[in-house]
Amino acid sequence: MTLKGKTAVVTGSNSGIGLGIVKALVEAGADVVLNSFTDRDEDHALAEEIGKAHGVKARYIAADMSKGDDCRALVTKAGSCDILVNNAGIQHVAPIDEFPVDKWNMILAINLSSAFHTTAVALPMMRKAGWGRIVNIASAHGLTASPFKSAYIAAKHGIVGLSKTTALETAGQSITCNAICPGYVLTPLVEAQIPDQMKTHNMGRDEVIKKVMLDRQPSREFATVEQIGGTTVFLCSESAAQITGTTISVDGGWTAM
Repeated sequence: MTLKGKTAVVTGSNSGIGLGIVKALVEAGADVVLNSFTDRDEDHALAEEIGKAHGVKARYIAADMSKGDDCRALVTKAGSCDILVNNAGIQHVAPIDEFPVDKWNMILAINLSSAFHTTAVALPMMRKAGWGRIVNIASAHGLTASPFKSAYIAAKHGIVGLSKTTALETAGQSITCNAICPGYVLTPLVEAQIPDQMKTHNMGRDEVIKKVMLDRQPSREFATVEQIGGTTVFLCSESAAQITGTTISVDGGWTAM
């Protein structure tokens, strides 16, 4: 499943799931463009380190995924985009009637609209190259729902729909578009929540993970960033050339219920 000679742009990729995807792509030989909204020395150093470690070209481009112009500029600055992974996302939890309007707008912008903007610029590049892969990181919440997460769930359902439309518009062009729907993934952000949950529920680590955090994940195990990365690489491979317009759940059985 070599991706040597391909350039991948991964949004929201200086940590967590995005960084896991980047590492999987470079291990398959792809050149990569990392992204987040910050523009720190350590961001650029991370890309340089990844590139040297794997013998590929890797660079970091700062872009605010809440701004359409920044999203489009990211892909333009990348110069080429054979693989686009729309991963950037944020979350806020509140009842609908108390949900802050600014949070709603920000979540929709980053979690949904950013993928529209990056895809709009990437598609002409892919068509010119005669090959392309778009992988949108949705969520189990792109296929089901939970209370108090209205904006996130609306955006992730939208990502699934956008993926299907993109697939139909590119069918027969050697371009595919699919959505990965992870359940709970053990990222540094999730890891940091465990001690607070332990205090709140007066439970040990293993108990709070299985009974609270993974209550809806039948496997009672976190998915890993490596698994999401491996799924992404598969969708970019020739083995997946006829997989388009669909969702792949990496959720320990969550959406099987």
